[in-house]
Amino acid sequence: GARFPAPLEGASGTAPSRARGTARQAPTDPQPPSNSITRVDLRWPGGLPDGGRHGFTPTHRTRLEAVLPAMAARIATALPDNAHRVLILGFEELMYAPLRLATELERTTSAEVRYSTTTRSPVLAVDDPGYAIRTRLVFPAHDDPADGPGERYAYNVAGAGFDAVVAVVDSVADTPALHAPDGLLARLAEHTPHVLLAVVPSYVPAVPAGAAQDAPERPATMLPEPLRGPAFSSYAPEEVGWLLQDLSDVTLEAPTEEREEAIQSGGAHYAESLPVEYQPSEQYQQLFHNALDASSARLAHAVGVVTETVLAERSPRPVLVSLARAGTPVGILMRRWAQHRHGLDLPHYAVSIVRGRGIDANALRRLAAHHDPRDVVFVDGWTGKGAITRELAQAVEKFEKTYGVSGFDPEIAVLADPGSCVRTYGTREDYLIPSACLNSTVSGLISRTVLRADLVGPDDYHGAKYYRELADADLSVAFLDAVSARFEEVTEAACAEAKELLAADRTPTWEGWAAVERISEEYGIHDVNLVKPGVGETTRVLLRRVPWKVLARAGAGSDLDHVRLLAEQRGVPVEEVADLPYTCVGLIHPRYTRGATGADGTAVTR
Repeated sequence: GARFPAPLEGASGTAPSRARGTARQAPTDPQPPSNSITRVDLRWPGGLPDGGRHGFTPTHRTRLEAVLPAMAARIATALPDNAHRVLILGFEELMYAPLRLATELERTTSAEVRYSTTTRSPVLAVDDPGYAIRTRLVFPAHDDPADGPGERYAYNVAGAGFDAVVAVVDSVADTPALHAPDGLLARLAEHTPHVLLAVVPSYVPAVPAGAAQDAPERPATMLPEPLRGPAFSSYAPEEVGWLLQDLSDVTLEAPTEEREEAIQSGGAHYAESLPVEYQPSEQYQQLFHNALDASSARLAHAVGVVTETVLAERSPRPVLVSLARAGTPVGILMRRWAQHRHGLDLPHYAVSIVRGRGIDANALRRLAAHHDPRDVVFVDGWTGKGAITRELAQAVEKFEKTYGVSGFDPEIAVLADPGSCVRTYGTREDYLIPSACLNSTVSGLISRTVLRADLVGPDDYHGAKYYRELADADLSVAFLDAVSARFEEVTEAACAEAKELLAADRTPTWEGWAAVERISEEYGIHDVNLVKPGVGETTRVLLRRVPWKVLARAGAGSDLDHVRLLAEQRGVPVEEVADLPYTCVGLIHPRYTRGATGADGTAVTR
């Protein structure tokens, strides 16, 4: 039941209209441009048209009505506290969606809300109280129109005394021209202290069955919206958006020994299948809880250090992009710290990166279409020898050459950097991060990512599965909450350490890579990919691969309790080493075939 706003006296359909009969303010001088634009993530439902220009059925209306309050609430939250007069500004034919947002915002807030749209129609503006069009803003087209570039207009915005303007555009129009110094957003910022941008996904009708499939590359602005919980993952929808496709209905799991033989023989890539999800014993689950209790404050401290470092030297409003899946819990914790310490509501996505094949280029294309690449900060859980660090740098360089998009910084921010591979980290100690103990049940019930030609096309995101059936064993949110609960007590110390690190020399030494090369030769493996250094990587070896040996630093304590238990369950020897630079190192069985033996003559078949 929101009311259609009554038109401004004598105004055309493109001039601001309102629901309350307040007197119009006289034009004022332009204000200095705003330093930044606040982007509001509406979380527009996937597949829902923006209005009647694509056909709008009763079912569509029902879906829209159900989500309108939440979308309007996100706009209201982003508005400044003193915003009493607000304009919702639509984009040419994109009228229905912004109008419905305006009426819902008016219904649910105390602000005076007006509505208008931009237009390509030139109208003479006359600053006379009796004339309908008092002021005119001129800016270049920003949607790559079929009839070529040209001027566009917004009427009765300048001088109207708006405390905030919310520009609502579709994703096709969210282009560099929109954000340019002479673009619409900059022109709006000259006349209002607060400019918000809300992007509605451009509706793309489904391709009919049997239609040609050799269409040109899908525009970045038309790539699918991120997947979110609870439909995909057990995380709250605002915590992370997954730039992945859902492969939950595809059987991808294969026995560990079968996968290992195929990978090492060159017959398959590790990202083409999934290991069977490890189901922890009651004893192992207790070790996880013990480790979490013992380390939650230490983890919270590291989260604070890395987040403060990112905010200070990377971007004051970063776009967090976790490398799925180990980076995802860390990205959520960093997002929570930014809220706790600074009141920031940071965007957070998870994307796939695959060793030897690079990062998901379609995910990067979508990020570049919706955010400034310079604000993107890639996040991971930890470094081992630095293979993914190198992979990301190469992938970003290739992406820039292929798509002509620059600005992405390939340096990863990690919770722990025992390999000394990055400059942005929470700690360089090699200790247990409890999220490394488990698989999907501490990562939102999401599998490791999948990249296989028959499942992932050139215009598709990489895939992953959502293990809904493991909900009863899910500890994902419990892990996050346990660490977040310690933020307050570690804030002062974490901020102090971050300040010290910012002034310190944090140049990577890559000592981890050198150690791995040495171990690979000493143990006759001759393949650094089979040497997995650090507590997190060793755990992965025991959970997903065919392990040969575990090297443990002499005197390592409770951080290795779960490693020792897993090694015992799989019949893997744990060898203590005096001068190991990591707490532990996992060795994958070299040249594995089913029935293969290691140097000790023992066959690894379990």
